[in-house]
Amino acid sequence: MHDLTPLNALAGDAPANDTIGTLTLTENPELALASVAARKGQERKCKAALKQLLGKPAPGPGKACLRDPEAAFWTGPDQWMVGAPYDTHEDLADQLSKLLGAAASVTEQSDAWVCFDLRGAAMEDAMALLGPLNIQSMKTGDATRTSIHHLGCFVIRRDPSDWVRILGPRSSAGSLHHAIIAAMKSVA
Repeated sequence: MHDLTPLNALAGDAPANDTIGTLTLTENPELALASVAARKGQERKCKAALKQLLGKPAPGPGKACLRDPEAAFWTGPDQWMVGAPYDTHEDLADQLSKLLGAAASVTEQSDAWVCFDLRGAAMEDAMALLGPLNIQSMKTGDATRTSIHHLGCFVIRRDPSDWVRILGPRSSAGSLHHAIIAAMKSVA
């Protein structure tokens, strides 16, 4: 058997952690992700199971349920992305499949996305440079899909208000990182 060592999305042994001015960009490799899509005719059952998991109704358009340990955000009609700490939810897709049964299709997403957390007083200024997103109007718990550096990304406004989570395609992690760093330097 091969002795393989996992790498972070930016190919380093340690996650990226960059501070420029008042902003800090941190790669978060400790996030398990799975997509959930309710099956036709099973929407209510799927939403009921997600409510059981999240402790509140599944988020609607443009919203996220920021909860610990499981969290979720809306990705489309009767579709959500569910996330949790990788250490305790390495098999998140299997856990969700068991919970949802025939009510939903669940797909493992952990290695498909890179997660960056951007924090700091100038976060809104940096985000304004990255793409067509009105970050100033987003409140804690808002989530949206947007284009950053020609990449389809999800942006989730976290708490405290100077924190945003960016999920982008893992295969383009370097390009996304470069774009965010350039925006950080521009506002520093």
